[in-house]
Amino acid sequence: MHLNKLFLSLFLFLNFLIADNVHIENKSIPAIVPLNWVKNNIDNPNLVIIDLREKNEYEKDHIKNAVNIPGLKSLFDDKFFMPKLDFLKNLFSEAGIDSNSLVLAYDNGDFIWAARFYWILETLGHDQVGILKVGYNDWLKNQLSISTTTHKVVRKEFVPRINNKKVETKLSTLFSVGKKTIIDGRKTSHYEGKESTAKRFGHIPTAKNYACTQNYQVTSNGNKMKDLDELKSLYKDIPKDKEIILYCDGGAEAALNYIVLQELGYKASVYDGSWLEWGNDSSVPIENPSEKKQ
Repeated sequence: MHLNKLFLSLFLFLNFLIADNVHIENKSIPAIVPLNWVKNNIDNPNLVIIDLREKNEYEKDHIKNAVNIPGLKSLFDDKFFMPKLDFLKNLFSEAGIDSNSLVLAYDNGDFIWAARFYWILETLGHDQVGILKVGYNDWLKNQLSISTTTHKVVRKEFVPRINNKKVETKLSTLFSVGKKTIIDGRKTSHYEGKESTAKRFGHIPTAKNYACTQNYQVTSNGNKMKDLDELKSLYKDIPKDKEIILYCDGGAEAALNYIVLQELGYKASVYDGSWLEWGNDSSVPIENPSEKKQ
């Protein structure tokens, strides 16, 4: 009897490990999608293209067959957390996303809106998602078919399968200080306590600063994600034997770090409340380098 329980536990554990890595092994769309992949797969009936720019930008012109989901308006609730499950389920269903969809997300080259969309989809169990390696700009318009007409899609049924390992709370982040690697994705002036979007200034104790803007470069053809070899060098000092918690101001910049670190083989999750929650709660500790210098 005890032996049967042992085998059952081992079987469930192995299935858990396989399930946790299945999106890497069976991913049909790259996490960071090069333009050639888009050109070769543009006629795939399972491809769903999501434009995360503001509605007025989308209406001016967009990649042909793209569906508009404005990032700032759609991917946060009124307290800047992930929206409720029912809202997201309907949003993604209306966008034509189901379990068979290969989802390509793009924005104006900040990459953080496409990244948050990516992270939310993965948190809801849909791993077949990637962000376009380049931002939407005049150069891109000469590479792909462009439309000025709002794309109408057939509603599909998006079925969420929540993966709690992708998301952190204030409490789980607090318990992880000194145990997990914590990375602050904000710009240096915020990390150092010189600026803040919250009432307090500084960063979460032990956090290291890797601004999300380091993940891409500004070129004459618009913003472009750096190659993985270059990104690997950027993050080389982060140990791989610890899980990583990522945060920023509101969970969008951290999502870009999440994509990159996950592609580099790290196990990462995003603290959704980020600094807007932590920095406004006087009951949790902070470090403020600016105060130490005074």
